[in-house]
Amino acid sequence: MRALTLGLALLLGGCGALGRLSEVGRPPEMTPPSDPTKEATYRPMTMPMPASQTANPQVGALWRNGSRAFFKDQRAAQVGDILTVLVNITDTADIKNGTTATRSGSEAMGLPNLFGMETTVIPKLLTGSTAANLISASSTNSNNGSGEIKRNETVTLRLAGVITQVLPNGNLVVAARQEVRVNSELRQLLVGGVVRPQDIASDNTVSHDRMAEARIAYGGKGQLTDLQTARWGQQVIDILAPF
Repeated sequence: MRALTLGLALLLGGCGALGRLSEVGRPPEMTPPSDPTKEATYRPMTMPMPASQTANPQVGALWRNGSRAFFKDQRAAQVGDILTVLVNITDTADIKNGTTATRSGSEAMGLPNLFGMETTVIPKLLTGSTAANLISASSTNSNNGSGEIKRNETVTLRLAGVITQVLPNGNLVVAARQEVRVNSELRQLLVGGVVRPQDIASDNTVSHDRMAEARIAYGGKGQLTDLQTARWGQQVIDILAPF
């Protein structure tokens, strides 16, 4: 089993090393634009839906029941339409916890008088001590703990995305991807989620805090990322080492 685990680790590491060796002397290749719904990892999204309502048209009426607006605008509304996602995350957390607990206990039990047998050698022969001090127990427990979390994150992005799905209640599933290559470093931006048509502004933008099931990723690959990432062998040792 150990040999099999080591062999798999070497195989996986070798595949990653081959991919990196193929990029020696040139910058990382960018992923060609493609339909996100055609990828193997794409999964259609399902959400809780309200009961459907049938609109009853009125004779001579210009307004249709269930319409969201009287005049049609140019905001994204159908599959394939493009809109801009605004990501502005400012996350600050400062948490500090400390606990101290101390407990001590002592118990003793004996038989100072037992039909006069306490004056004989019988208790000492049986227990190795006198009857007045048969059982004695004590315990001490002390626990000190402290924890501190400090986090300050700021992410600001503007990313164009495409509507990949219109849910039965009219909400829109949005997927946005972008890749930027600077010298030998490739930056990848991914944003996805569900938005309401009403939350799309008149300039065809929507804020990330209006997205349900939002997934935002900002990362990349390249020479600088490789320098900041531990080697695969070290990662395997960190996972498998028991100490």
